[in-house]
Amino acid sequence: MQHGPAVRRRKLGAELRALRTNAGLTSGEAARLVGWHQSKVSRIETGASGVKPADVRILLDAYGVRDPRLRELLLALAGSGGVQGRDHWWHAYRGVLPPTYRDFISLESQASAMRTLETSVVPGLLQTPDYARAVTRAAVEGLDEDGLDALVEVRLARQDVLRSQPPLRLCAVLDEAVLRREVGGPDVMRRQLHRLLEAARLPQVRLQVLPFSAGAHIGVTGPFVVFSFSNTSDLDVVVLDHLTSSLYLERKEDVEAYTEAFDALRRNALSPEESLDYIAVISDGA
Repeated sequence: MQHGPAVRRRKLGAELRALRTNAGLTSGEAARLVGWHQSKVSRIETGASGVKPADVRILLDAYGVRDPRLRELLLALAGSGGVQGRDHWWHAYRGVLPPTYRDFISLESQASAMRTLETSVVPGLLQTPDYARAVTRAAVEGLDEDGLDALVEVRLARQDVLRSQPPLRLCAVLDEAVLRREVGGPDVMRRQLHRLLEAARLPQVRLQVLPFSAGAHIGVTGPFVVFSFSNTSDLDVVVLDHLTSSLYLERKEDVEAYTEAFDALRRNALSPEESLDYIAVISDGA
C-alpha cells in the first residue's frame, strides 16, 4: 500500500519495465540506448524517483511503443496533462486540497472506467450542488465559507469526466442507506434522488441498488473504488477512504480481490432497471 503519488510513480515504473522487457532490452542496454546511467532507469522503474514526461517519451520511443492511447496514458501518469483532453484543472485548488485528494482526482481524470461501492453517501460524480455542500459541511469540521465553496466547486468540476469524449464509464452499487439518509433536508434529498434517476439513464452510467433486504454483504466493511485504465489492467488501482487519509492498493492480488467483491455485490443488487424503479419509489416518498 502506498499513498497516491507513490502509486502513480510505481505504476508508471512497472509499465515502463514491462515495455522494456517486451522490447528485449536489459536496463543497462536501455540506459546505453538513450544515453543515461543505468541507475536512472532503475530508479524510474522502481518508482524511487519521479520522471519527466520528456524522459517517458524518450523511453517509449526507444522501446518502439507506438500505441497513441498507451503513450498518452503513461505521459499523463508522468504529469504531462490529462488523458483524453482532461487537463490538470485541480492544480488551481492546491491550497485547499490535500495531496491524497488531488491524487484521487488525477486517477479519476485518467481512468477509462470507475467501479464504486457507496454505503453512506451518493458518489461525488453524481451529487447535486446542494447535496455536495451539505456533505462537505458535515465531513470537514471548522471549514469557512470560502473553503466550503472551493471544495464544492471541485466536487462539481470532477463531474466533467462523465461528459468528456470518451466519457468515464461509471458503474456504482449503492447501499439502500445512501438513498434513505436525509442529507441537507427533504428538498435537497428529493432533488438528489431525481438527479440519480437522470444519471442512471446515461449510457456511460450504470447504477444498481443493494436493498436492505439483501442482508449482510461483502461490502459491509466499507466503500471502495476501483479505477481501470485503457489498454492495460496493470495500472488498475483500488482506493479505500478513511477519515484522515486514503489508501491505494496496487498489487494485482488486491485489485482482483476487490474486482471479484464488486462483481458479487452487483449480483446481489437489484438490476439497473429494478434499481431505477426502486429509486423512483423512494423519491416519491421523500
